[in-house]
Amino acid sequence: MRKPTKLVLNLSIFLLAFISFSNNSFALTDYQIKKFCAKQRRVSLCTKNLKEKRSDLQKGKLIEIPVKPYKR
Repeated sequence: MRKPTKLVLNLSIFLLAFISFSNNSFALTDYQIKKFCAKQRRVSLCTKNLKEKRSDLQKGKLIEIPVKPYKR
């Protein structure tokens, strides 16, 4: 009796991990892009670049994301 329940438990844990770590990406909305680019010097250029990156990301292409170091 214990082996089938253990198998079901292991299978359900595996499926839960598989579903939660799936290869999904969440792109920025137009509102989020406008809000972010409002702080930039060249708003139109920023908006254009972010929309192109969003399009590439949705097509499955790799994009480069710059990371700025944290300053205390």
